[in-house]
Amino acid sequence: MSTINQSFDVIIVGGGHAGVEAAYASAKLGCKTALLTLDKHKIGLMPCNPSIGGIGKGHIVFEISAFHGLMPQLCSKSYLQAHMLNTKKGPAVQGLRLQIDKDKYSQLATQNLENTHNLTIIEEMVDEILVADNSVTGIRCASNAILHAKNIVLTTGTFLNGLIHIGEKSFAAGRRGEQAATKLSNFLTKLNLRMGRLKTGTPPRLLTKTIDFSQLEKQEIEHLDYLYEFEPIDVKNTHACYIARTNETSHEIIRKNLAKSAMYSGNIKGTGPRYCPSIEDKISRFKDKPAHHVFVEPETKEYVECYPSGISTSLPEEVQKEFINSIKGFENAVISKPGYAVEYDFVHPDQLRHSLEVKHINGLFLAGQINGTTGYEEAAGQGLIAGINAAHKHLKKEPFILDRQESYIGVMIDDLITLGVDEPYRMFTSRAERRLLLRQDNTFLRLMPKAYDLGLINEDLYQKFLQEKNIVDAAIELLDKTYTNAQLVKHMELEPHPQKLVKNLGLDVSSRNALIILSHIKYREYIKREEAEIEKFKKYKDLAMPSNEAVFQAAGISIELKQKISKHQPQTIAQATLIPGMTPAATSMLILLARKPNMGKNR
Repeated sequence: MSTINQSFDVIIVGGGHAGVEAAYASAKLGCKTALLTLDKHKIGLMPCNPSIGGIGKGHIVFEISAFHGLMPQLCSKSYLQAHMLNTKKGPAVQGLRLQIDKDKYSQLATQNLENTHNLTIIEEMVDEILVADNSVTGIRCASNAILHAKNIVLTTGTFLNGLIHIGEKSFAAGRRGEQAATKLSNFLTKLNLRMGRLKTGTPPRLLTKTIDFSQLEKQEIEHLDYLYEFEPIDVKNTHACYIARTNETSHEIIRKNLAKSAMYSGNIKGTGPRYCPSIEDKISRFKDKPAHHVFVEPETKEYVECYPSGISTSLPEEVQKEFINSIKGFENAVISKPGYAVEYDFVHPDQLRHSLEVKHINGLFLAGQINGTTGYEEAAGQGLIAGINAAHKHLKKEPFILDRQESYIGVMIDDLITLGVDEPYRMFTSRAERRLLLRQDNTFLRLMPKAYDLGLINEDLYQKFLQEKNIVDAAIELLDKTYTNAQLVKHMELEPHPQKLVKNLGLDVSSRNALIILSHIKYREYIKREEAEIEKFKKYKDLAMPSNEAVFQAAGISIELKQKISKHQPQTIAQATLIPGMTPAATSMLILLARKPNMGKNR
């Protein structure tokens, strides 16, 4: 083929959501970039639920938008329904979620990348990473084509030794209808990378015309005038989503067939996502629950098939049909594609730097499910950072690192690098210690200056951002001069709706700025404490951990925490605070031990 012995600055392997963002960022930063994928018509494919966002996940998409990534742009052009979750709670834990036309999204992803300067799309299977003296030099494809590059980003999704399970049937595949990457997975092991095995799944697809929607509950949504992009948008919801429910009959069908499920027959060795369990897991783990929600959602504008979210399964097809038809509204539903489980290899992410470069292989970056995460949004966020850093390495610039105190992407990467994973990692707002500071509404204020400094956003957009920043800064300054904190809180209690609140206060601002102002009133005193905590964190960020012996002998640290410290081996006090279950008292004890040289040796 014509690409044999071609050279690139950066090569991206994989055309999923991590690969798309990595390729887009690298090319925009001026690097000659190649994106290798098995089929360019499946770039940005959504093999599971065609939705983007949600609680925590939506925060990541907003952050990608602040860096002018591609995912938010594609969402604006392919959404079918937009819904803000958790609106009855505070702004810090709300989450924008879009139902997407998966076909249009994928088509737009391909078109945008094909029209991106510095980017070449190549349809190939990658078999080997070429390495010399612990540095990558290129890749070898299944066709024996060799492409040269000193910076490579692997975004292989579920393709590494992918194995699909439907009941007792198992076959090699990366996802439905696509071949697995077996040689590459075996080669990564030869590079002395510690590998593991994870599992995810998807529900059966149903023919929309066979569902009785009159028996289902319609989801109510509110009007929005912003999605993920900075610019406002006239949001028009064209497709409704509905809720169905399983019942005792459904549960009994599943219970009596559990042994036929790949999850329970012993065929699956990989660990599944605890926070997104299969319907078999739900029935087994929550025996007293009489029903489980099934969210009936469109997959495309044409709505030929629907996605019944909440019932992913690896049961045999005939059992899937039986329990589906037991659900009210699904009595005559026809399965167009059976649900399945897929297990795949991943690389333990504690072998990476915060730039997502492998510690012992110069120029090799990993992003997405290969790092043990699950979700399009988590993959895209990692792809963005890996793409930037692969480009920076070629351009001989410093790595670009997002801190966990300033972004959800930073939280995710720090969790992966510091704690590793023992199950598929997904983002929640609860993972962020500073979630009052890391809200959707202030994402652009937090991150767009960084994107501008990187060269990822143009001058026109940045000037619009500065204008909005000046407006909101002036509005908050005026309010703080005009009202006491108690008066502002009283106003908020009388009128909690953001735009009505600011109008009552004599301001005329956008809905996004109204939410920023509401957050300022609601969280101001808490934010002061958060900022003080951040300063404290910075103070101890590089304070080395005391010795293992000192920790083991300390009376003020529980046995459970001592075991966790021994397992994770944090190098600094800051890293130790991330260990699940770490208490303020235990942290104070570690600081005390670290400050007494006679309590331990340098690690």
